[in-house]
Amino acid sequence: MTNIFTHLPRLLLGVIFLIAGVNGYFVIFGLEPFIVTSPEAMALFEFKYLLIVEKSLEIICGVLLLSNLFVPLALAVLSPIVANIFLLHFSLDHSLLLAAIILIILHGYMLYYYRNNFKSILEKKPSQ
Repeated sequence: MTNIFTHLPRLLLGVIFLIAGVNGYFVIFGLEPFIVTSPEAMALFEFKYLLIVEKSLEIICGVLLLSNLFVPLALAVLSPIVANIFLLHFSLDHSLLLAAIILIILHGYMLYYYRNNFKSILEKKPSQ
């Protein structure tokens, strides 16, 4: 049974990634972003195609989370992005560390909630 403890984290993650993805496209198009961006994070994207791919994935996964479609897939795709966001703010740019910690908590909670969807990919000898 779904309740507020499943919908709220999913919706928050969806909104966060949708807004972050759109904000990234402002940077890509040379416009002023409407949310503060990390200079250290932007320095990592020397090639624009990396930023385009990441921000596109954030938008797609944000929409999937908001629409409650393919949630385990969206969580799996976002996992390395969330890990990189946290590691960047933990090690280089501490200004958004609290936001990164909140993101890790929300994402971790959702991964735990959907853990049964991921059990089959962790099998040592998968069935055919």
